[in-house]
Amino acid sequence: MKRANEFVEHLSEVFRLFGAIHPKRMFGGYGVYHNALMIGLVADDTLYLKTDALSAPLFSEAGSVPFEYTKRGVTMKMSYASAPVEVFDDPEIARIWACRAYEAALRSSARSITRAKHRQ
Repeated sequence: MKRANEFVEHLSEVFRLFGAIHPKRMFGGYGVYHNALMIGLVADDTLYLKTDALSAPLFSEAGSVPFEYTKRGVTMKMSYASAPVEVFDDPEIARIWACRAYEAALRSSARSITRAKHRQ
């Protein structure tokens, strides 16, 4: 198996106070998982963390930018925002932001389960 790039490998150290993360290759980048939930993604050596309606304002206040990509000329927006730069300098701050991303992933997962139940 091909090794992850150095930036992705370093994320385990960045989030050491938060807990184990597991990067997985996907679409030219990496998904960042914790307890089987995707809490982040890495594209072009930039870390984006999971957001939702509750956490997005916190990311915006921290100067984070949303993850967007262009597909067939259409800009696609996803519920991820760039990690604040302080995440890479302070393990406690990294833990706080990782918790926010994990909580957003949990809320998203719960909504998905609820929607699936309503379709049955």
